Amino acid sequence: MIRIEVRAGAQAGRTIEVPGDVLRVGSAADADIHLSDASVAAEHARLVVGAGGVLLEALGSDHGTARIRDGERTQLSEANGGRLALRVGDLVELGWGEDAAVLYVAALGEAGDAAHVMALRREGEAGALDPSRLAQLIKVERAIGAASGLDDVLVAIADAALELVPGATHATLALRDDDAYVPVLTRVRDESGKGTSPTGSVPVARAVFRKVVAERATVLAADAPRDVAGSQSLIGAQIKSIVGVPLFRGDDLEAVLQVDNRSAPAMLGQVDVDVLSVLGTSASLAVANARLIDRLRVAERELRRENTYLKGREAAHRGTRDIVGRGLAMRELLAQIDKVADTKVSVLIEGETGVGKELVASALHHRSRRRDKLFVTQNCAALPEQLLESELFGHKKGAFTGATDEKKGLFEIANGGTLFLDELGEMALSLQAKLLRALQEGEVRPVGATHAKHVDVRIVAATNRALEAEVKAGRFREDLYYRLKVFPLRVPPLRERRDDVPLLAGHFLQRYAREIGKTTSGFAQATMEMLVAYDWPGNVRELQNEVQRLVIQVDAGGVVTPELLSPHLRKAEGIATRAGVSKGTLRDMMDTVERYLLVESLREHDNNKTAAARTLGITREGLHKKLRLLGLTSRASDGDEP
Repeated sequence: MIRIEVRAGAQAGRTIEVPGDVLRVGSAADADIHLSDASVAAEHARLVVGAGGVLLEALGSDHGTARIRDGERTQLSEANGGRLALRVGDLVELGWGEDAAVLYVAALGEAGDAAHVMALRREGEAGALDPSRLAQLIKVERAIGAASGLDDVLVAIADAALELVPGATHATLALRDDDAYVPVLTRVRDESGKGTSPTGSVPVARAVFRKVVAERATVLAADAPRDVAGSQSLIGAQIKSIVGVPLFRGDDLEAVLQVDNRSAPAMLGQVDVDVLSVLGTSASLAVANARLIDRLRVAERELRRENTYLKGREAAHRGTRDIVGRGLAMRELLAQIDKVADTKVSVLIEGETGVGKELVASALHHRSRRRDKLFVTQNCAALPEQLLESELFGHKKGAFTGATDEKKGLFEIANGGTLFLDELGEMALSLQAKLLRALQEGEVRPVGATHAKHVDVRIVAATNRALEAEVKAGRFREDLYYRLKVFPLRVPPLRERRDDVPLLAGHFLQRYAREIGKTTSGFAQATMEMLVAYDWPGNVRELQNEVQRLVIQVDAGGVVTPELLSPHLRKAEGIATRAGVSKGTLRDMMDTVERYLLVESLREHDNNKTAAARTLGITREGLHKKLRLLGLTSRASDGDEP
């Protein structure tokens, strides 16, 4: 009997007392617990009465079902298998928001729960096993051991019980699910004496199940109508004689085996208790192993699906993030990437914000032998120290406040692949020491764990800070700096690769036009001249954002003209005129503009290359290279210092 109080909804204040093993809850007229609320589906949920409690199960409704216990709300979902255990004091929420119906579990139980039973046999108490059944016992235990999968194991155990106990007509197994023991399988003896599936629903006796759970012992009621008088479920099932056997896994009661006779009383006795107690030992191990294997298989399938999804997402993501650039600077960078891709050394990527350091790290991963494994990224500036440590190394359950479950860290997730740590210069010193250990030993220790785990992860780090200066200032560990900077890669800023601006702008134009669903006729020549002339302090990211804005602004099928540019870019308007650019190829016109800018900068600084390079935002060596390429070496003085 279940007593339910309706706390909220159309029938608030109503008390419902319902007998039965499976109770349907919904707005349908024939529902066992009928609720007329609009937010309650016709077949919303059901309550399954087990030996140690009640399970709340969803029936596929998208109206929402949740359990509220001690103020904590748990939604039924795929994560918990669409079912939750209930106990007295729980609230059940059916539907969403203010229109939800709320039920209160006021009582669970039945008459006869505390009834007298003839005998109890606790675990470890030996009985006299009938030698004639020893051969039978060996045979059935072999059958149980040969079964694969939980369903097959349960069938083998129930059939074994029927074979070992000639006076039994039914064998039922109830498995623990959270706080409840739920009957999951019943086998009946057929005309040939073998176990078979019943043709219809078979009622079970919850009073004996509960006695087994409460006493943690084998229970015998040889004359059930007399010994367990008053049990409604026993009377309803017409059980005449019954044995309940606990199946333990260590100290945990994993399941209950019930063997009964529904033909005549006094058909089961102490001899049956003895043989079933022996069977229970091997059956306990078989059930525990089968449940563990099933959980591992489910976890493996989930991990496989997750891995497939992540790889697919990464492949799709990678398809839209190719490295674009044909200039000398990018060709040199790609050549360096190819040299280091298949080594195990850590790589430090340096460059200003927005130059595409993550894209370079991704290219490094996908050009290596690790390309079939995951490329995992983490921004070290995005999380505080404790959360970042947990994110990288994982944590054990209870390691700190809020650690309600065990969690894998990114090092474990990226095992066999590449872990990209962006903004590494923001990492706290204490965490840098743990990262150094992971790099040196190939081991990580989750927060709260006592043992380290071995991982095979290629580390690629990136920073826009000058780490050498950070080391001198004591904000970055020197040993970690040299450990990471085995093979540094410098990503040049966009102002040092102006010849790639047209390629990048065209790439982004096509991409965002496709995403927005708008056709364009490209850039006007004057617009492109201004894009090339601009210094792009935000680098490729700033160019990307500017082109996205231009695609939104331009009319369908139109040309991107200069007036559509952001105001700060239009300041460069007229530079082509001042530079004396004549019509020609894009490369020739760009060289003319660049030559004009270099000459003007040198003139402003009295031919001092160091000062001119600083103003242009490039290195002195970079300025020398550009002067040689443009044939301007004779115009500049080599003596920069007075």
